[in-house]
Amino acid sequence: MANSKGWFNLEAAGGAIPDTQFFEGDSAFKFLGLTRTQRLYGFAGCLVAGFVLSLLGSIFLFLGSLASFAILYALGTVISLIGTGFLIGFSTQLKMMFKPVRVVATIVFLGSIGLIFVGAFVIKSDILCIIFVIIEYLAYTWYTLSYIPYARTAVLKVFGM
Repeated sequence: MANSKGWFNLEAAGGAIPDTQFFEGDSAFKFLGLTRTQRLYGFAGCLVAGFVLSLLGSIFLFLGSLASFAILYALGTVISLIGTGFLIGFSTQLKMMFKPVRVVATIVFLGSIGLIFVGAFVIKSDILCIIFVIIEYLAYTWYTLSYIPYARTAVLKVFGM
């Protein structure tokens, strides 16, 4: 390897990553002219920032501040989703989210984010907020498993369904 920046050097990989994989196509940030490595860092940064905001929101939930929880938690989730724009672009992500195999999980996932606001601002119930967060995580897990061949089938078999 002529350019040795370490084992995680996407630039040196050149054509090793297929063009049909991540990093190619209609990235929302293509106009910035970012390299593959910079786009990966952008994705990771959004993922970490989203996780931190969601974690801070969860702390506020347990401290009894439902409004702070709902805002921080939802913002964290949205920032995490924005990170996919660095990898595959927003339009591609939306197309993939609403494919028939994922549409139910996507609707439950997005709906649960809205229900967290309802639980926090309308009903003002921390128990319901926790239930909606659990539903969101389960829907997101089911959504994510749809990208792995036979993963959903394996999970159903583990739980005897």
